[in-house]
This record gives sequence, structure tokens and C-alpha cells, in this order.
Amino acid sequence: MNSNSVLRESIDIFFVEGHGFAVYFYILVILAPVEFLSLYLPSLDAQMWSGSASLFKVTAVTTLLLTVYFAMRVANQEFASWRFRTLKRWHRENGQPIFAIAQAQLLFLSLHVALSLLLCAPLLIWAAAIARTPFSMVALTFGLLFFYAWGYATWGLFALALWERRAESRQVFIRSFFFTLTILSLLVYLPLNPIAFLLAILSRQEFPPLSIAGYNWPAGILHFSGHFLFIGSALLAHQWALRKELRR
Repeated sequence: MNSNSVLRESIDIFFVEGHGFAVYFYILVILAPVEFLSLYLPSLDAQMWSGSASLFKVTAVTTLLLTVYFAMRVANQEFASWRFRTLKRWHRENGQPIFAIAQAQLLFLSLHVALSLLLCAPLLIWAAAIARTPFSMVALTFGLLFFYAWGYATWGLFALALWERRAESRQVFIRSFFFTLTILSLLVYLPLNPIAFLLAILSRQEFPPLSIAGYNWPAGILHFSGHFLFIGSALLAHQWALRKELRR
């Protein structure tokens, strides 16, 4: 970590200078009221959302949306963007290879997602205790939250590399991508949607298998296969965009 100057720059800007603290404040200031209100206010669907039994579901889904959205924005360098050196400066003036730049961006993204979940952990654990959620289910939820937030945010790294000099294009892409993907996954095949899949796991429900070419494919296999393909495509696109930007 200490030998990678690109990673060290991100850590200094976010944590030493404090430019990243606003991100974690936004997450907590939205998550905490949602959790408390979901416990005490009545719901339209009393059987699913209201009461202590569903508190962990509400908190987990809210955490999922917040961590994914803000991780994409962090990967896109929307916070304190003026403090970061450009990719070309790192590559040409500081001699950083493409692999080192990509590695630093992915490591910092991992660090950010881990810290975001760590800050949300007390609220999630408190909700799990009230809802009497088993420890295994809580641990699985944390794993899924990290997987989704990190995986989806890799597309933010792709946007940063492709449109580094066009901040507005990056911001429009991130927001459009986030909302469009959420809606499309609901319309095309419900188990592909991370919100629906997480709720099904927490509710101990199983999606019916999807019949393709006379074979029934389990929803879980299709969900994770689709996401691994999705994340792998993002990593390849990120590398391609880096090479394209640094060769201009």
C-alpha cells in the first residue's frame, strides 16, 4: 500500500485532508432516520415492512442502495475532484504503469466500501438484534452488501477513465446507469435485481427456476452468474478505458 503513490494520494485526500468524511456523513444521516422511522411508523404493507420483525430488511435494503450509490460516486471522483492528479500525469510525469493505477483505484474502492459498511454495522446489528435475525443471515447480508457495492462501483471507475476530462458526462452516466439498471433488472428477470434477491434471502423465500432450452436454471445460479459476468465486463472495460485515455 505504501509503495503505490496513486493509492496513497486517495487516502490522503479522503482521510488525512478529510474530503471524504462528507460521504460517510451522508450515508449515516440518511440510514439512521430510515431505520428509526421504519420501526415506529406504520406501513402500507403491515405484513412485510412494519414492526420489529422486518426492521433488518428495511435497514439492509437502505444500506444496499446507499452504499452502491455513493461507492459509484466515489469511484467516479465526484468528491474533491480538483485534488486528484489526472491519469496522464500519473502515467507520464510520475511513471506509474497502467496496472498500478488500476490496482490503486480498485484497492481504494475496496477500502471505501469496507469503511462504509463498518460505519453502518452498528445500525445493521441493532436492527438484526431487534428482528432476531440469525448471525449467519447477518454475515451473509454483509457479504452481499460488499459484493454489490464494490461490483457496481467498478463501472464508476470505467466512467472516470473514459471521461476523465468531462465531469458532467461522468455524473450523468453514473446516475442514469444506476437507476436504469435497477429498473431493467426488475422488468427483465426479478432475481437479477439485488434488492429483490436480498429480500428473498432475508425472507427465506425461493424464486422459481427459469426454464431455458428445456432445463430449469436455479435463480441463485443465474443471479450470481449474471453479476460475475457484469463485474468482469466492468473490469475489462476499465482496463480498456485506461489504456485509451493514456494513449491520447
